Amino acid sequence: MDIVFCGTPIFAVPALRALVGRGFNVQLVVSQPDRPAGRGLSTVPTPVKQTATELGLPVIQPVKIKNNNEFRERLEQIKPDAIVVVAYGRIIPQWMLDLPRFGNINVHASLLPRYRGAAPIQWAIAKGETVTGVTTMRLDAGLDTGDMLLKRAIPILPDDTAETLAPKLSDTGGPLLVETLRGLENGTVFPTPQEHSQATLAPILIREEGRINWERTAVEIWNRLRGFTPWPGAFTTFHGKNLNITKAQPSASGTEPLAPGQMHSQGEHLYVGCGESTVLQVFELQVEGKKRMTAKDFVNGYRPKSEERLG
Repeated sequence: MDIVFCGTPIFAVPALRALVGRGFNVQLVVSQPDRPAGRGLSTVPTPVKQTATELGLPVIQPVKIKNNNEFRERLEQIKPDAIVVVAYGRIIPQWMLDLPRFGNINVHASLLPRYRGAAPIQWAIAKGETVTGVTTMRLDAGLDTGDMLLKRAIPILPDDTAETLAPKLSDTGGPLLVETLRGLENGTVFPTPQEHSQATLAPILIREEGRINWERTAVEIWNRLRGFTPWPGAFTTFHGKNLNITKAQPSASGTEPLAPGQMHSQGEHLYVGCGESTVLQVFELQVEGKKRMTAKDFVNGYRPKSEERLG
């Protein structure tokens, strides 16, 4: 099969490697333009571009694609059997959707129709899911609304964060993509419409999502902390400064009843009251302008009083 591959971040790399490793003819790799990164703000190639270069594949990085006649002519000359789209970061125009005989095949990091949108990995954890997965789908003009092809589920472990779960889903997506394309070619994989009434949204994250609402239960706060690691994290305020909670979990210890946001230190341990009389035990945190520290160092250094509240 002749393939055009569209992708940008590290999440898309295993899918590209899987296609090349299984003998697909990747005629062209499309990635977003290189952008400044790091302290020196030097221009860094995207992970997909780096991988394509390593594999000896041609790469283009158009600034826009919808009304880009040069880009359109190049794809029409290739006449790909399928366009594969994995975390490319651009809305695919209708002319691209209509071009290949097998359509535009997307690897989406959730079990559709749940968690449509830009941040499915983060929101699945933040909402307390214990299972997620990867869905291959045929893109249409909607937001992750196209017909599903294949699915593969994986567990969300209690210690998973968005940072640890993403590579697991990415590694799952590569073989599933190969299986999907082979099945389309052989006539053994068939599109299945989504049940739109079951859809949930996973909108792009903004920094304010990381602000801790201590009226939420300890489990809800813990899930959001894990889902929003590494960004936007979980933060509150302490003595007028931002305070990032970097490691915590719900506590079943018999601490005295605490109001939402109320701190309680017990030896080297730090507890914070949450909604519905639940308690969060904090293990690591970072005061604005300081290095990350353990709860023990925070308690010994700041001596929080039991009447003090966070937020």
